[in-house]
Amino acid sequence: MQREAGVIYAVLAYCLWGFLPIYWKLIDHVSSDEILTHRIIWSFVFSILLLVVINGRHQIMDTIRSLRKDLKQVVIIFTASMIITTNWFVYIWAVNAGHVTDASLGYYMNPLVSVLFGVIFFKERLNRTQSLSFLLASIGVIILTVSHGSFPLIAFGLAITFGFYGLLKKLVQMDALTGLAIETFFVVPVAFGYFLYLQLTGRSAFLSGSLFTDIVLIGAGLATLLPLLFFAKGVQRIPLYYVGILQYIAPTLMLLLGVFLYHESFSTVQFASFSFIWLALIIFTYPNIKALYKKRQKGEASM
Repeated sequence: MQREAGVIYAVLAYCLWGFLPIYWKLIDHVSSDEILTHRIIWSFVFSILLLVVINGRHQIMDTIRSLRKDLKQVVIIFTASMIITTNWFVYIWAVNAGHVTDASLGYYMNPLVSVLFGVIFFKERLNRTQSLSFLLASIGVIILTVSHGSFPLIAFGLAITFGFYGLLKKLVQMDALTGLAIETFFVVPVAFGYFLYLQLTGRSAFLSGSLFTDIVLIGAGLATLLPLLFFAKGVQRIPLYYVGILQYIAPTLMLLLGVFLYHESFSTVQFASFSFIWLALIIFTYPNIKALYKKRQKGEASM
């Protein structure tokens, strides 16, 4: 039952992430910087409230005290905070500027970027399967770059920032909810200052007459928090190779939304480029699928 529940939680998390463009499109009349401001503020508010409800104030104070004694951890979390804030902004802007398919490409590329960072920063060696995956993905990116006449900056921006964020998170021993609270704590002062500036200059869409817009902006915190909590519950209950397979749900949903719901262009050249990247991911994920198949066979044999 633990594993089945874990799969459900993980699938829920990736589906919520995959459908997130629909949420941001609800407020595409609001500037990306204002949406980001509210995402930071309300993520901080809801994560703190939830921490108090679940763990009480004492654990929060204990975490703060332990961080005060460990400057290295503070620097890592602060850096992670800056990087994920950049990732959020690029993603929100991409969605509301009509680049959902580009955003999906970024998250398709993310697993490969994570492995590349392992090679660069931890001197990990690529096996033949991983090397072939990188070669195919590189061909896909080259095709896209040549056909468009420009480098796919949105996709790479999302993949690189999220890859760095994941790298830094590995260096911090902290649960997802506490991590989100502390990361947003570092940028909340700037976000709140910008929020006040928008209010005082009359440029804010918040509290300007549309209750729907206000609710969606406040809900940005929950839209950030809920998939993160589901993901945390999921990964606690399932092996990592399950995560390696399920993680492609989100970018696939994004791509489908971009092409079929928002009617973004998806040319033959783009399809060819994505095909190389999909093939790279199939080869890259094959060991996880093989491990899952063997696990099931062992389970059936023991029954």
